[in-house]
Amino acid sequence: MASFGLAHQLGSLCGAPVHQSDGTNSQAVSDAPALAATAVWRPPAAPLLRARVPDLVPPPVSPRCSSPPSEEWLRRGQMRPDLTAACLSFDEAVGTADLEEVVAPHAPSKGKGGEAAGQSGVPVFVMLPLDSVRPNHEVNRRKAMNASLMALKSAGVEGVMVDVWWGLVEGEEPGRYNWSGYAELFEMARRHGLKVQAVMSFHQCGGNVGDSCTIPLPRWVVEEIDRDKDLAYTDQWGRRNYEYVSLGCDELPVLRGRTPVQCYSDFMRTFRDTFSHLLGDTIVEIQVGMGPAGELRYPSYPELNGTWKFPGIGAFQCYDKYMVSSLRAAAEAIGKPEWGHGGPSDAGHYNNWPEDTPFFRKEGGWNSPYGEFFLSWYSQLLLNHGERILSSAEAIFRGTGAKLSAKIAGIHWHYGTRSHAAELTAGYYNTRFRDGYVSIAKVLARHGVVFNFTCIEMKDYEQPQEPQCSPEGVVRQVVLATREVGVPLAGENALPRFDESAHDQIVRSSSLRSIAGDGKAGRGEESRGAMCAFTYLRMTPHLFEPDNWRRFVAFVKRMRESGKCWEKVQREADPFLQASEPLVRETKGELVHG
Repeated sequence: MASFGLAHQLGSLCGAPVHQSDGTNSQAVSDAPALAATAVWRPPAAPLLRARVPDLVPPPVSPRCSSPPSEEWLRRGQMRPDLTAACLSFDEAVGTADLEEVVAPHAPSKGKGGEAAGQSGVPVFVMLPLDSVRPNHEVNRRKAMNASLMALKSAGVEGVMVDVWWGLVEGEEPGRYNWSGYAELFEMARRHGLKVQAVMSFHQCGGNVGDSCTIPLPRWVVEEIDRDKDLAYTDQWGRRNYEYVSLGCDELPVLRGRTPVQCYSDFMRTFRDTFSHLLGDTIVEIQVGMGPAGELRYPSYPELNGTWKFPGIGAFQCYDKYMVSSLRAAAEAIGKPEWGHGGPSDAGHYNNWPEDTPFFRKEGGWNSPYGEFFLSWYSQLLLNHGERILSSAEAIFRGTGAKLSAKIAGIHWHYGTRSHAAELTAGYYNTRFRDGYVSIAKVLARHGVVFNFTCIEMKDYEQPQEPQCSPEGVVRQVVLATREVGVPLAGENALPRFDESAHDQIVRSSSLRSIAGDGKAGRGEESRGAMCAFTYLRMTPHLFEPDNWRRFVAFVKRMRESGKCWEKVQREADPFLQASEPLVRETKGELVHG
């Protein structure tokens, strides 16, 4: 069967003709000749031979359950309806309603807003590649994307996350938007019955962990920054950062007569008007970018050009003239003008550790009256920035049926120290004596915004001990903060992981006790299941390697069916995995060579 194309393989598996398509458009599909597939798949007489592909992170493999297959599994037989759904989804003429009907029971039924109806578990989304839309406003590698979406749907994934880049859509001229590439991509997701989390990416792509391509800010924005360097975040050594426009000029008309916040609002408003027919049904979430990497933070640990390396403490980003002016005014308002000339001069360099610096060491300046003044000002500016953008986003998307979310960085290194230096330079005023995440959660709760947190997959023992890393500790703190405030919590993995150990940790974190509410402070009821959604980083060819795919399908099922043991989930998934192997193999091939 390997000598035939994907369409013929799928047709053979289903015993039905399947149209061949490159995923370009529905007209092309309807005109393509049908391949009559008369062969019907039969279970092999002997086990299939498979080559093992090494994982990027070698995992411990759980033992297989030796108990016999269930009666329900025997009733279904070797062929499950999941593969039928995958085959039908390849024919783009099939409607979403039909697709959802045949994909059950492996994929969840959908409620409003993309949540699985009648499920106590956590829906899983998958991040698409950063360059899913090309600079020429076309879907990147349509055929590979089409095959990938089909495979994800067949695995029971709820939907996909898509970065909608400001630098692509409004790249050439202010007020001139080109949404054509995203319109095509969203339509592909809709045809496959997948939901979409759309990220309003107002930052540059390139220079952060996992950035595989470079997408700068809009050309005209970069030109304005070149004219006025203080529009860029600046450190104490005068280094400028072009990842994101400095929040110091949020309310100043520095971008061709508009303020940065007005530019973000106009972008979101045009997005809403363009995709109003998809909002609430296909596009179920708008994640509002508010800083580098789309996270609400300062660019305190930039990897570009080797400026910062893990586990450095980073550096304060408050030396552009707009932020210095704000600091000076704040210092004068409390009668301490000498505190308004800049940030602390003894806070070290990007790659120092806390105990290397007078400011961050155990009994350092961070806990002095000056330190409390500066850190309060620095963190409050970040909260005010988030408040301004989220207030606008709430008004724009009100009544569309789409949720709002905001991404908060999982800064876990030096978490075990008193000062939490790496968090402080990023703008999170979180120390051993002060909870900085409650303040962030309150801002999000006021606007009905989901608190999206990273590093959910990490365990403390996997991290180096010297910098006192504690991803599990910071996740627990965030869970408690969101519970206290009453804001829904969602999660992401910070780094690509395909091993069962990481999957186990995600499942464990998703079941921590929290609040499952509607996003308004003080509303919602306590339940098992801390997260309202989990987004998996990221769809790459590695995901479709045989062992990685097997573990991923079982992981999605475990998240959806909370409480079911791993062995039972794996046993139920095995027939689907065996039958869908040609689809997954072809998907990986398209991603690598397409």
